[in-house]
Amino acid sequence: MKEKDVTGILWQPSESFRESSRLAHYMQWLEENRQLSFGDYDSLWQWSVNDTAAFWQSISDYFEVIYHTPYQEIISDDEMPYTKWFEGATLNYAEHIFRNATDERPAILFQSERTPLTAISWKALKQKVASLQQFFLQQGIRPGDRIVAYLPNIPEATIALLAAMSIGAVWSSCSPDFGAGSVKERFRQIEPKLLIAVDGYVYNGKPYDRMEEVKSIRAALHTVEKLILIPYLKKESGLPALEGTIGWEEALRTPSAELRFTPVPFNHPVWILYSSGTTGIPKAITHGHGGVLLEHFKYLAFHNDVRPGDVFFWFTTTGWMMWNYVQAALLTGATIVLYDGSPGFPDMSVLWRLAISTKMNHFGTSAPFLTACKKAELIPSALGDLSNLRSVSSTGSPLTQEGFNYVYQNVKEDLWMISMSGGTDVCTAFVGGCPIWPVYGGEIQCRALGCDLHALDEEGNRLEDEIGEMVISKPMPSMPVFFWNDPNYEKYLSSYFNIYPGSWRHGDWVKITTHQGVIIYGRSDATLNRQGVRIGTAEIYRAVDTIAEIKDSLIVNIELPEGGSYMPLFVVLKEPHQLTEELKQRVKNALRSIYSPRHVPDEIIEVKDIPYTISGKKMEMPVKKMLMGKPLEKSVNIGAMKNPESLDYFIRFRKV
Repeated sequence: MKEKDVTGILWQPSESFRESSRLAHYMQWLEENRQLSFGDYDSLWQWSVNDTAAFWQSISDYFEVIYHTPYQEIISDDEMPYTKWFEGATLNYAEHIFRNATDERPAILFQSERTPLTAISWKALKQKVASLQQFFLQQGIRPGDRIVAYLPNIPEATIALLAAMSIGAVWSSCSPDFGAGSVKERFRQIEPKLLIAVDGYVYNGKPYDRMEEVKSIRAALHTVEKLILIPYLKKESGLPALEGTIGWEEALRTPSAELRFTPVPFNHPVWILYSSGTTGIPKAITHGHGGVLLEHFKYLAFHNDVRPGDVFFWFTTTGWMMWNYVQAALLTGATIVLYDGSPGFPDMSVLWRLAISTKMNHFGTSAPFLTACKKAELIPSALGDLSNLRSVSSTGSPLTQEGFNYVYQNVKEDLWMISMSGGTDVCTAFVGGCPIWPVYGGEIQCRALGCDLHALDEEGNRLEDEIGEMVISKPMPSMPVFFWNDPNYEKYLSSYFNIYPGSWRHGDWVKITTHQGVIIYGRSDATLNRQGVRIGTAEIYRAVDTIAEIKDSLIVNIELPEGGSYMPLFVVLKEPHQLTEELKQRVKNALRSIYSPRHVPDEIIEVKDIPYTISGKKMEMPVKKMLMGKPLEKSVNIGAMKNPESLDYFIRFRKV
């Protein structure tokens, strides 16, 4: 593997690359249709955040959004989170996907550990969505009803999402590697009417039967009237005898009518994603049809430069917002690539070989995956022809300088490397790629259009080239329309607006560089960023609390300078118990079975006491700061502690 130090500018877009980008085309469109001329990206960004209404109207017009009834007002005067967008307008997200239907290229390319590369045409996709739509309607599903799924990243999940969208039903999904307890915590909140699930899946070459989990989830969801079961693991075994269950193929045998689209209000819920559960049961984050439609058009076209005919891939599961983002690439006329399985099975080359076989244009992954490829000394450029690859994108956690260097030295020199960061909260990225700017090692290129993002100090002052809290000062249409079961916006307000009233605090440390790039330094709150997926500390504690020998616990996740992270679990044992290997294994098994493998800590460590504030809150962030090397006086307010002596162990632990 090639290895050398690379600093500064790693890539410059050629003149032809800049001029052919969709961002350049949009800037030309603004000049011709709005008489707005911008000399560079920064001036365009400034306009997009200073004239919010004009910018988002231009997005609506540029992408020719289909409104069945017109809007009366682009944006209301209400401050976040009460802002209303395009009031009066009705539309349907799925309608904008199917206007790209063509016989010239497939809609979906699919591969799994057991399935060779398979193409699904737009015609076949449309027929299956129409069939399932008809079945949903026959089951009495109406706009606003919830449809939930316990599915891997397979074409059936895409079909079900589009069928739900098309009639205004509200979608929500979890990956089958989630334990039943975690799924029930999420789905019970939203009272779904229909459940779609698989009997199991294969990961890392190993089969996982999930029928017991499916039965447990089905029994806990009292509002579910029908279960559609996909025999994905045991295709030849047929369906188990479960009351109210129908097979996938039978559901699609319903006589297919023409695919129709139900117009819904701009802010009508389209799907429900979930917070990490840091302070309790994961919050049900609800997005609107129109808001994510505009945002996905904007981001995929201008910051990922996805064009009609492109082949777009991101490694993800249905439990991560990036799965929804992958489906959104269909809006651009791209072919999406779905992969179900481990990114490391049978070895770390599997996804790069997929890029070669599909002639992929855009390869999306996470920083830990690139770090793992580097450690495996993999050279993707030696595997085959990557000449079609225009961009590699990374998200989930900050991509280090070493990660950038690895890509340019071992994947492709003439490549647009996009590091991006956003969240489940908005189902997009706040910061990411810019096809007309250079790529600097270790930096995200830009703040996204329409995202008024700044680094603030504790007093709310904007910082230049200094680390501060990531704060968004203006509303964006893909911000949640509400949290489910939060009529007074109490959960919503406490999640983002309790530190800087009227401005969205995201919970990341960020720096805006002198050339307007962005560097993210990890979480500024207690959320655990684990392999690119955010996990709530409350989920960890609920699982650990089921272990009788453990009295108390504290979990932190520390982002490492070279990439990746370290997640130790500190436990206080009840007397006279000891932290044996058997006990450690039971803790790990509980976390894995109730939640997911990502919840399993890297190490379990016994301590005498857990630090608490006087008001009784675990001091996760102060402990994290100490373990990251920050001085004690800058990490902890000793005067606000109930048990200052509990810090002694963590001070010693840091110095080991």
